[in-house]
Amino acid sequence: MAALCDLISAGLIEKDTNDDILWTWSYPMVTEQQRALFTRKCCLSQGNEHFVEFLYSQLGRQWYYIFTRKVDDRDNLPKVQAFSLILLAKDFNPEKYEALCQILCQRYCKTGSPTSILEVYLAVVTKGKCNSEENGKFSTQDYQIKHAYANSNLAGIIEVFGVETILIYTALLLKKRIAVYFPPHSIQDLLQFTRSLPAFVWHRQNWNIVYPYVELVDEEVDQLKTSNHYVAGFTDATIESRSDLYDVFVNGTAGQISVAPHAKDALAMGKLHKDIAMFMVKLIEDEEINQQQVIKEVANRTKELLNNLKTLAEEDGTISLESLKERKMPPATENFLFSLAACEGLVKL
Repeated sequence: MAALCDLISAGLIEKDTNDDILWTWSYPMVTEQQRALFTRKCCLSQGNEHFVEFLYSQLGRQWYYIFTRKVDDRDNLPKVQAFSLILLAKDFNPEKYEALCQILCQRYCKTGSPTSILEVYLAVVTKGKCNSEENGKFSTQDYQIKHAYANSNLAGIIEVFGVETILIYTALLLKKRIAVYFPPHSIQDLLQFTRSLPAFVWHRQNWNIVYPYVELVDEEVDQLKTSNHYVAGFTDATIESRSDLYDVFVNGTAGQISVAPHAKDALAMGKLHKDIAMFMVKLIEDEEINQQQVIKEVANRTKELLNNLKTLAEEDGTISLESLKERKMPPATENFLFSLAACEGLVKL
């Protein structure tokens, strides 16, 4: 029954025929801080330059989904040019909330009344579904969380970055901070890229590390700084100069990855990394392989790595730096394995 309670609130922003942008409705409530954030994030103030129909991110451990629709002559909104519908929820599930947004927007365009949005919203909150012949059916049960997690493009990422993908993989394993840049006109690419990365560490099943679309404003940067590891997406190119916000920087359009000076020792590569890098590159050479198989194969390789790591544990199941040093490993490998053991809870505190 938990899925019935994932929605937190809904809101509506309109751009009228005078080009004024106004909050017109919310339920049960949206704070002033959230209103300012959503008004900034939605593309209503940007005209047609960077129109984005659907975007999402999180702030304050809550996910927000913004669906923007232009109004045409068939819609019952004569004084409105375009509007953005906002859904605030507890869970990461873009496909679920995009489908729900579409139904809510269709209702609003037909009736011109926020009451019609509220009716559908309450039906989903109380029953987990809504059913309308005119606007389509929706059920939360059709959108399982693992399907949202599996909607990842690991093959495409490996194809672009090749053996350097190992830097992303290692940063994720060691719970480092990753900043990803795409230009403003490529926001959809940014969202897809950032949401894909946690699939490299599938065993953790943690998509709450993803902040798909962050702007360099105090409110959002301060929120980011409360997390010691994350994947954060940016459309502001000046993020590259903000190495205080990342350990690894990924330029998605240039296909380049760089490691911040302060993180170079922690992310030093050895033979173990090279072997995994070559494994991933060879994996996608198979034209028959699909995205889910790539996720599964990388997960199996990670499981093998973790199982081998556990064989180095002492009788109490923990791993010490001293026991690793006794095995005379290369420094990069020793450092990596001890850091990984700490991230996996295998080190005594």
